[in-house]
Amino acid sequence: MRSYKDIRNLEDLQARKLELKVEYTLKQNMLKSDTKTFFKQFTLGALIKRYATPNNLFKADEKLNISGTAMSLLLPMVMNKTIFRGAGFLTKAAVGLISGKVGKSLDAEHLSAIFNSVKGWFGKKKEKRTKSLSIMVSRQIVKRISLMIH
Repeated sequence: MRSYKDIRNLEDLQARKLELKVEYTLKQNMLKSDTKTFFKQFTLGALIKRYATPNNLFKADEKLNISGTAMSLLLPMVMNKTIFRGAGFLTKAAVGLISGKVGKSLDAEHLSAIFNSVKGWFGKKKEKRTKSLSIMVSRQIVKRISLMIH
């Protein structure tokens, strides 16, 4: 416990009271700011910035093959709803089987390469070098898909 032996009169008491109020206000402001910074660590944006880096996504995808599973489910649905809308039952079934197989073989690296090549088609033309690289990657992907189908 603190001893207040240095308080001898009313002026000392009021000065000590003022010091304590200032100290209390400073600690209160520090506590509020520290609490805000603590809770900002756990917002959705901060968690995405911290844990959803490309390296972490690739590592998780290598272990769980999330992108392959998602593509094997989504690709047949998208193809049957858009491209093969008016097709018959047998065509839709064949498209579902083939696109399901292709979807399982796609991993995060292939999907990011496809995304980057499509983004390159619609984005600004920066350099011919990067464009030719994305075309080479997309050709390799098309080649792998055609090998899987046959």
